Amino acid sequence: MATNAKIYLASDHAGVELRSAVAAYIAAKGLQVVDLGPDAGSSVDYPDYGEKLAMALSGEVDARGVAICGSGIGISIAVNRFPWVRAALVTSAEAARLSREHNNANVIALGERLISQETALACIDAFLTTDFEGGRHARRVDKLTKLSP
Repeated sequence: MATNAKIYLASDHAGVELRSAVAAYIAAKGLQVVDLGPDAGSSVDYPDYGEKLAMALSGEVDARGVAICGSGIGISIAVNRFPWVRAALVTSAEAARLSREHNNANVIALGERLISQETALACIDAFLTTDFEGGRHARRVDKLTKLSP
């Protein structure tokens, strides 16, 4: 991944702690982090932050995103409502690698309550260092784009 590419982060209240750790980890790698919040742990709605993440990615082909909530499920559903987003809920580095290699995912979703910080950071590494394989996978990703209204 190019060092000038932006990595957008968003969570709900249940993902604040992991989002903070992920932001510090990515910044330490010299990549540009844009943290979309929320600032505190008070209750917020994951669709609002999923939308913020999706809108930040709009038109930024090289940017990637990390979406975090308690399970990762709700916020992944929220960001996938937007046709330019291909978000994958991952629970292992292997899943994160495959999301990039086979699906050209531009967002990964993590569940703070379901995986350890160590596993989450391994997922981040795989997500940021794996390129899209293209080939037969490109045809399939193109079909996903055509499914959008």
